[in-house]
Amino acid sequence: MKSLLAQSVFAERRQRLMAQMKPHSIAIIPSAQLAPRNRDVDYAFRQDSDFYYLTGFDEPDAVMVLIPGREEGEYVVFCQDRDPEMEIWHGYRAGPEGLKSEYCADQAHPNGLIDNEMPSLLDGCERIYYAIGCDESLDAQVRGWLNAIRAHARQGAVPPTEMVMLDHLLHEMRLFKSEDEAELMRQAGEISAQGHVRAMQVCKPGMTEYQLEAEITHHFAVNRCRQAAYPSIVGGGDNACVLHYTENAEVLNDGDLVLIDAGCELDYYAGDITRTFPVNGKFSEEQKALYQLVLDTQEACIELVKPGTPWNEVHDLSVEIITRGLVELGLLKGDVEELVENGAYREFYMHRVGHWLGMDVHDVGDYKVDGKWRLLEPGMVMTVEPGIYVSPFNDKVEERWRGIGIRIEDDVLVTEAGHEVLTASVPKRVDEIEALMAG
Repeated sequence: MKSLLAQSVFAERRQRLMAQMKPHSIAIIPSAQLAPRNRDVDYAFRQDSDFYYLTGFDEPDAVMVLIPGREEGEYVVFCQDRDPEMEIWHGYRAGPEGLKSEYCADQAHPNGLIDNEMPSLLDGCERIYYAIGCDESLDAQVRGWLNAIRAHARQGAVPPTEMVMLDHLLHEMRLFKSEDEAELMRQAGEISAQGHVRAMQVCKPGMTEYQLEAEITHHFAVNRCRQAAYPSIVGGGDNACVLHYTENAEVLNDGDLVLIDAGCELDYYAGDITRTFPVNGKFSEEQKALYQLVLDTQEACIELVKPGTPWNEVHDLSVEIITRGLVELGLLKGDVEELVENGAYREFYMHRVGHWLGMDVHDVGDYKVDGKWRLLEPGMVMTVEPGIYVSPFNDKVEERWRGIGIRIEDDVLVTEAGHEVLTASVPKRVDEIEALMAG
């Protein structure tokens, strides 16, 4: 499927990356490959995020080469050649000509020529930017190309002498979203949000978790998002206390909560939303008390999201509010500061408050710079997702609290003026949820 972004966007990204590379350098970035699922069946193909970020090209088995300042062309791609017989079975390919005409490659070659062409492209370059260790097969090929150059040293061939990890330069670029990217993430957030609205509207006791998942997946698919950004979590009752529960196979019972963590992927950009609501449409008193505590925590943390806020400050606030609330409700006992310092809250709140979001659900980008927590800046997108999980086996609390798992998550863009919640259209207040579910 063609990207919603213009090819000029990908070209500008390549130019920005090459501008950061040292003189006389070359970058090698491979695509993803097909992965077998079971006999004669592959997993649905999903392009490598770094490769797609720079090309917009979503076919497997390709290698991109960037050579700043090369007169014959700075952007070279090796790809699958056209093959009419294979295309009958597996779909059309762009081929080298398509890479040049549709994806703006300066030069493109079939994969069969890569071992012949790469030594000459590497010859004379001083350093290679390459994510070594990520693809053992390509690592071996790179070593082979370097050895081929060394074999011609007497003829004046000069191999690169330095290998530089490309990740830091490229991932720092991906951390900051352009307005084009922000708009895609708004759309992904809205599609994801309406999937959660649909789930609230149709949920009723006796449904299964997978039936509720199917409602969300259907909404994603009819809105151009055939793949979810990650396996959807639909956990009813005790299952909501399992953070990465994905079996989604149990019956949803009257009186239980259901926690849904699901987001679509639109043109390689992820939505990521969690909502928790009562299966029968009405919160019990215990459910409401814990839910309101999580909601108050989330709203306070979202208010902190603005330029200049240290990353960890948002998490620290969530810990403080949740710990104080658990003491007030009687699930924890003791001095709040001491409980925070001793990590007593981790029995109920064991994950961080959020993560970067973008082309990957847990997106790339450093959380610390020079050993200090990073300051938020415009263009960053993060999730804010505090939670409380009272294990059904926790005999240190009253039985009425056990088996309640709650998480509330939204996607938040840092702006010049503060922040923008990209997933705000799905309800999260108790009265809003109950009203929506009442029809």
